[in-house]
Amino acid sequence: MTFVIKNKRTPEFVKTSDKVCDSLYNISILSLKKLSLPTKEIKAAFNNNKPVFYTISSKMNTAKQLQWLPTSAKEVKARGWDYLDVILFSGDAYVDHPSFGAAVIGRLMESLGLKVALVPQPNWQDDLRDFKKLGTPRLFFGVSAGSMDSMVNHYTAAKRKRSDDAYTPGGRSGARPDMPTIVYTRILKQLYPETPVIIGGIEASLRRITHYDYWKDELRPSILAESQADLLIYGMGEKPMTDICKMLQKGIPFRSLTNIPQTVVLRNQGESIATHKKWNTIQLHSHEACLADKKKHAENFRHIEEESNSIEAAKLIQYTGKQQIIVNPPYPPLTTQELDTIYALPFTRLPHPRYKGKEIPAYNMIRHSVTIHRGCFGGCAFCTISAHQGKFIVSRSEQSILQELDNIARMPDFNGTISDLGGPSANMYNMKGKNPEICRQCKRASCAYPSVCKNLNTDHSALLHLYEAVRKHPAIKHCFIGSGIRYDLCLNDSGNKPVNQINRQYLETVIKYHVSGRFKVAPEHSSGQVLQLMRKPSFQLFYQLKKIFDEINRKYQLNQQIIPYFISSHPGCKPENMAELAITTKKLNFHLEQVQDFTPTPMTVATTIYYSGYHPYSLNKVKTAKTPEEKKGQNIFFFWYKKEYKQAIRNTLKKLGRIDLIKQLYGKI
Repeated sequence: MTFVIKNKRTPEFVKTSDKVCDSLYNISILSLKKLSLPTKEIKAAFNNNKPVFYTISSKMNTAKQLQWLPTSAKEVKARGWDYLDVILFSGDAYVDHPSFGAAVIGRLMESLGLKVALVPQPNWQDDLRDFKKLGTPRLFFGVSAGSMDSMVNHYTAAKRKRSDDAYTPGGRSGARPDMPTIVYTRILKQLYPETPVIIGGIEASLRRITHYDYWKDELRPSILAESQADLLIYGMGEKPMTDICKMLQKGIPFRSLTNIPQTVVLRNQGESIATHKKWNTIQLHSHEACLADKKKHAENFRHIEEESNSIEAAKLIQYTGKQQIIVNPPYPPLTTQELDTIYALPFTRLPHPRYKGKEIPAYNMIRHSVTIHRGCFGGCAFCTISAHQGKFIVSRSEQSILQELDNIARMPDFNGTISDLGGPSANMYNMKGKNPEICRQCKRASCAYPSVCKNLNTDHSALLHLYEAVRKHPAIKHCFIGSGIRYDLCLNDSGNKPVNQINRQYLETVIKYHVSGRFKVAPEHSSGQVLQLMRKPSFQLFYQLKKIFDEINRKYQLNQQIIPYFISSHPGCKPENMAELAITTKKLNFHLEQVQDFTPTPMTVATTIYYSGYHPYSLNKVKTAKTPEEKKGQNIFFFWYKKEYKQAIRNTLKKLGRIDLIKQLYGKI
């Protein structure tokens, strides 16, 4: 029998035949009475070998029965099931928590009355027993690489193999292949050729159309074609998955599911399929045309980004060989009520007991955090969030958020600190267009660049009210905002004086109450030219923010640090731009810590520029640092103060004829 023993330390999971124990305590059956556990039921469970899970609270003398989605034939049998409707395969360990996509989709389908099992991190290198152990589902297989793109998970920006994996027990690397979406799907199609496979998650979502693979340095076709899957769901998958399941339950053949929004299907060119008459169609350059002409790939991307961020979006069609990739328009954003319903699903909020207490680093990061909204309208050129979640903000109700905080507060290992109350961005909660009709016609990728849209309501009142409610929660001592704050939204002149005052009050409230000592923000660069390509605001706003930050620290006698994030080697960034950034940080007395080298991930403006050499909107040529030497040559400017880099920086600037920058940085040549 497997039990979950939760006490003041991190819970551990142990399988035993005569005792319930963990690494700290041995609790015999007799001592269970002291914990108010149902001893008779536990003994019966032992005798019948039924997987019943209990959590023992160190604060409350109560026991609560927990149930995960089944992950093995034994667990399926214990449910009394003789068949499964859907079997999910995930590249992540199974954590039954709303921050993990496989758990969300599994719980959603469970709420629709389906029998669902989840196979986490199957072994693809043995006799494939993990792919065979549950047999064939009645409806379909679902495949996701996990919550993080596998290539970003496996490799650094310099293409070096990482030694760990935050989504695997013990942080162990090697538990999933590169591109699990392709590997898992091909195995399933080989074993069960007649059973449909649906792919989804961020890895599939960002590769739904011809895309650049930085790690192989090549342009690749849609992952739907490469994986041999039957259908792809892009973006946040609750709505399309719900409709797919309902239609299949009605007996509609899987191959007829060609008109579901937010899905991608692969059909022969000229094949007649069901669609919606109201959908306009945009014919993209074919995959072969993009291979022959990089500029055509750049031209395609503008359509892809615009339609991904439109309410009245068009259907996209791209020919690949003798077939066509059909990308149906996205669903309208979820309502607050729909999002609340998802977060109210019966998650255990714990890793599956099969891991026997091994720590999963990604879970440890979010176990005491709360997501308050989805979507991001920042539209940063290097970011994939809007390509996956969309630019329209969907916020949870305050009641739903506070209910989740109550659940966290009851966790035995909760020490009173919420590590983050945020989302893709910390302060877009409840923000939307003042006039919805203007938003309906809009195709802008960013509501904040080149300037904050006049139709955007940037009022931070709802956030201030939420933060106050959290501070009043009796079990919460500290609530930190770990998500990135878009300070341009706080500092923007909305044209409404009361709103401007509220937005400044938001900054003061965050700095006073919700900073753990280090206030992290992301100006990304100081060069106006580079910031323009990044779709980020002027660095002058950072100076304004720092002035406010320092004033608030003096006012409340705080001793906080402001920690800026910066990126090197972004398309359009030159060594002299990095030298100017180094000079700026020197004047601000910063020794940088939060820095990164640009990593080209699929479906971003920046990656399109990196590969094609053209900006997808202007089609102007843009140069990018590509070789390891060029990228390293930019990155060292972050650490201009280190002795080992000074001579290399001097040599670079001498070659550029920028003696003036050497003098500003080091005072002498």
